[in-house]
Amino acid sequence: MNDTTPSRRRRSLPVRIADRWWAALAGVLAAAVGLGAAELAAALAGQAATAPILALGSAGIDVTPQGLKAWAIRTFGDNDKAVLLASLGAGATVVAALAGLLARRHRTAGVCAVAGLGVVAAAAAVGRPQTDGWAAVPSLVGALAGAAALILLLRAMSPRGAGPSPDANDAAPAGPDRRVLLAGAGTLAVAASTGGLGRVITARRNVSAARRGVRLPPPTGPGPAVPAGAQVRVPGMPPFTTPNGAFYRVDTALVLPQVDPADWTLRIGGMVDRPVELTFEELLRRPLIDREVTLTCVSNEVGGPYVGHARWLGVPLAVLLREAGVRAGADQLLSRSADGWTCGTPLSVVLDGRDALLAVGMNGVPLPIAHGFPARLVVPGLYGYVSATKWVVDLQVTRYADQAAYWTRRGWATDAPVKTMARIDLPRPLQRLRAGRVAVAGVAWAQHRGVDAVEVRVDGGPWHPARLATVPGIDTWRQWVWEWNATPGTHRLEARATDATGRTQISERVPPFPSGATGRPSVVVTVT
Repeated sequence: MNDTTPSRRRRSLPVRIADRWWAALAGVLAAAVGLGAAELAAALAGQAATAPILALGSAGIDVTPQGLKAWAIRTFGDNDKAVLLASLGAGATVVAALAGLLARRHRTAGVCAVAGLGVVAAAAAVGRPQTDGWAAVPSLVGALAGAAALILLLRAMSPRGAGPSPDANDAAPAGPDRRVLLAGAGTLAVAASTGGLGRVITARRNVSAARRGVRLPPPTGPGPAVPAGAQVRVPGMPPFTTPNGAFYRVDTALVLPQVDPADWTLRIGGMVDRPVELTFEELLRRPLIDREVTLTCVSNEVGGPYVGHARWLGVPLAVLLREAGVRAGADQLLSRSADGWTCGTPLSVVLDGRDALLAVGMNGVPLPIAHGFPARLVVPGLYGYVSATKWVVDLQVTRYADQAAYWTRRGWATDAPVKTMARIDLPRPLQRLRAGRVAVAGVAWAQHRGVDAVEVRVDGGPWHPARLATVPGIDTWRQWVWEWNATPGTHRLEARATDATGRTQISERVPPFPSGATGRPSVVVTVT
């Protein structure tokens, strides 16, 4: 009898390892069922953003330390949201696998752990702006579905004839027999079908078709056209007008708000004499103007890509606010997007005569969904977080002392005028060049002040004036070029801009937080 014991133990070890793998897989499959069910419930409710991963991701953005946010934007660029969602998915997979392993020995605790994922997501969804208790329903549906799926999988994996195990240590799965494989395949099919159906329903609510049906009227007050000399004719230079598909996007929306223009209403209230409500149709019947305006994100590092130029069509914000009748004492225009994000713009800036717009068009077409369709704000001279609310649905005239916007509550500056900045686009960093004449070129911006000069120097030597391209106005960036007689060796090129007030670009290197980066762009090249 004793002679057979070691052999039995040797045979049982692989079985026990397999049991653990299948228990972990059961947890992952159960969580997948929960996520699929929650996504379907969110789609049916018309609230895709309340699905668990999206709700957790949005909550995570809200609580992420500023330094980590800046690192993510700097490291991943426009892919930062995809990286966040992938990280959350990986984390949920690990937690679900651990819950499955826990359920192998303590079934009730493991099932509660899987359900707990949904409960945490429900709390995150309810905590988002512009949501109520109903926002928790998709995640709670997912919690129940995931818990039920894990119970069924554990029963399938229990020894034949043992029936469901109580919360005890003898609930050891029997391993991957045919019954287990069928249960796993069926669970995976349920997860895929519910999640896929949810995506199909969400896709049908996409407003792309409604956007294609919008016909923008011509402007009654067309602005200056882009002059022929605005583009520096050097191969590799970016176009003066940024194509819509290439325009930078930095915002907190993990899923693009789908706002049907037929349902859109703008409300103007707060410290006004006559609150205003406008439908999209009424907005398009108003006199529209189009203006050339360059936008810049406060997250932009020195020499960074988060700046772009477009021709915007819209209604002057000052006209709308004067119709509403701004009361004395107000100093902030607090705007709110369809997903609850808020932005605080200095009221004095909106009313000082600049071309601040409630925009409906971008480069001759309705706003792209990613850039705020059906309507957004464009206020020249300020960084986007205090001037460029996308998917805007509400304007409140108020005081900074009474209400704070999303980013100002997180320590960013209240007033955020764009800083004078130059960028070197050509040559590119570490590029190898041939000796001789080399075009050093780029763009510079100082919105609502204008760029008066750009200078370039080599290896810390004297500054040389660059040739400036023409521009349609002071609210746009300006291209520049300097011809360099390059000599062999490794060289460092620097640039600096001076705006129309005589202020030259600050040399001290400062990160974007809390009011925008400073410093001079530089590139190192090798000349042979």
